[in-house]
Amino acid sequence: MFGNPISHSLSPAIHHAFAAQVNLPVTYTRSLTSLGQFRRAVTAFFQQGGMGANVTVPFKEQACALASQRTARAQQAGAVNTLVATGCGQLLGDNTDGIGLVAALHQHCQQQLAQRAIVICGAGGAARGVIGPLLAQQVSQIIIANRTLTRAQALAAQFAAALPATTKLYACCYQHLVIPPGALVLQATSAGLHGQVLPIRLHELAKAGCFYDMQYGASATPMMQLAQQAGVAQVFDGLSMLVEQAAAAFQLWHPDAVLDTAAVLAQIRAQL
Repeated sequence: MFGNPISHSLSPAIHHAFAAQVNLPVTYTRSLTSLGQFRRAVTAFFQQGGMGANVTVPFKEQACALASQRTARAQQAGAVNTLVATGCGQLLGDNTDGIGLVAALHQHCQQQLAQRAIVICGAGGAARGVIGPLLAQQVSQIIIANRTLTRAQALAAQFAAALPATTKLYACCYQHLVIPPGALVLQATSAGLHGQVLPIRLHELAKAGCFYDMQYGASATPMMQLAQQAGVAQVFDGLSMLVEQAAAAFQLWHPDAVLDTAAVLAQIRAQL
């Protein structure tokens, strides 16, 4: 796993838990690097026999450029979080964030996505990585809300050509956000890392049917607390997404592995 900083990452514990499930002798470690040294660090890792690697922010775009081949979802996201050695010095780049989110919503949050209205808060890399897989679920509409309207519009424009005929895609700033009744609201910003909340009007947030924060911690994030204050009935953190995207990555390296993500989620949750 390559990132900066990653000292508190739960990924090693998650991957070792998966390895224990399928009785595989896996070694998964953290590797702290810098933007200037990223390519050299990854190249050295695979030259020394590494099978695969995960990549965290802010290196996902660099990993995308480094990959010899990219899956369609990585190409669409413009970012790679999983690298797979394919032989002869070649690397396959994938992005498991979006499929991890979809799996988490289905399996751990019991959310129906088909014909569902989705609100994505944020227009950065986290949002970009999940839009494609959400569109594949035939959602009815996606609203991208951001502090800066032009960034939300630019992200929406990237996916305009990939829209299914039955899906609408909109962009807006937070002060003009109108949440469709029962919508699934996804928090895809780093606001909680700084103890901040997004400037979403409380009466709008109250209309959400479910709030999912891609961040996680030992307690509710600031935005989760705001959603609870607004009266949103279902509020979740992003730990289930972390586990599910890790499972998808693990299965890229070990295609025959059958994993119990619910058991690992419970195990990791108990450690927070």
